[in-house]
Amino acid sequence: MSGDPFLTRFEGPAPEQQIAHDMVRRGLPVAPLFVLVGFIFWGVDGALSAGLAVAIVLANFALSAAMLAWAARISLGLLMGAALGGFLARLAIIMAIVLLVIDQPWVEPIPLCLTLVVAYLGLLAWELKYVSASLAFPALKPGHRPVGSTKE
Repeated sequence: MSGDPFLTRFEGPAPEQQIAHDMVRRGLPVAPLFVLVGFIFWGVDGALSAGLAVAIVLANFALSAAMLAWAARISLGLLMGAALGGFLARLAIIMAIVLLVIDQPWVEPIPLCLTLVVAYLGLLAWELKYVSASLAFPALKPGHRPVGSTKE
């Protein structure tokens, strides 16, 4: 590795993908709860809207991990650009999806927006609890096994 961040690239395992994979795996079991709440209060349209929102949030985190892992293989400067630019681009994509479907007859705006916000913030809260921010353990905190992992 050289000292220039525009020329230096990351050549280890991608912690972003491990974190995003674990977030998606933890979000999937909660998805039926959002759909059920949407169904109870808004009917089938509420359930469909909540399901769409969960899919958007999980796809957002998976896309984020893919972008960061890709950029880290090229240079740290591009990684920083992908972190900021990718966040703005993903928010624009989420807004575009919502604007495209909001007038559809099967979309209920309240469960769609509530699920987007609650699922997004919930997964970020999970990230605060389980993600290690140290160079020694750049992905999940030690002792925390990813969902579905059989290793100790």
